[in-house]
Amino acid sequence: MPLHLGLLLPALCLAVGFALGHVQPVALAAGAMLASLLLFAEQRLPNALWTILSLLACIALAAHLAPGFSATVLWPARLLSADAAPYTLRLSWDKLLVGSTLLAWWLGQKQPNKAFSTRVWLTAALTLLVVPLLALALELVSWQPKWPQDLWLWLAVNLGVTVLAEELLFRGLLQTRLVSWLGAWAGIGLTTLLFAAVHLPFSPLFAVVAGIAGLGYGLIFHYSGRISLAIALHGAVNLLHLLLLSYPLRVA
Repeated sequence: MPLHLGLLLPALCLAVGFALGHVQPVALAAGAMLASLLLFAEQRLPNALWTILSLLACIALAAHLAPGFSATVLWPARLLSADAAPYTLRLSWDKLLVGSTLLAWWLGQKQPNKAFSTRVWLTAALTLLVVPLLALALELVSWQPKWPQDLWLWLAVNLGVTVLAEELLFRGLLQTRLVSWLGAWAGIGLTTLLFAAVHLPFSPLFAVVAGIAGLGYGLIFHYSGRISLAIALHGAVNLLHLLLLSYPLRVA
């Protein structure tokens, strides 16, 4: 994708957020710095330095540490599961900025797709089976089937913001770099550990489940070369969690 077209993605995110009052001038500056780093600085900085700075900047924004962003509440707090806390659906403009800027960066990269193999389908099937069963075994969730009202809104935010940003950051950027430096298994393994670590604030057990899920996303990306499959698998795991299990997590 030409650079001037790639810039449209983060620019559109910031412009809409600013018009709606959820992105302040200081956040516009943060967005400009992120776009400059991801889209202009890659060829001008040492590879390792660019990777570290990009990772830290994206995590800081996705973790809502940058000032000037306020989330849009799309669902007021509602009880989705009898054994879980009420859940509020929010559109986080800082995480949307991360996803849109990383997408612009990713579309400018060479993307060598590999032929589909049995390993791709086996990885998807095992991830979809093992992750929910492990969460049940660890009593993080219980069996709570449901069909929430306005499911499409949750799907749009979860897939288009949360999953997109996380997969482009951890698999598209981080895993790609680590695999090129350390080799396939060390790179995938370290990416998996870091993915688990960012989920530690929820709970150590949840981080374990997230790590197993992250391993599945990393393997399907490695075997297929397609970030779209990692995004689809991540979205499918999250959807199974919402539709079949306690959401967001079982209250002890």
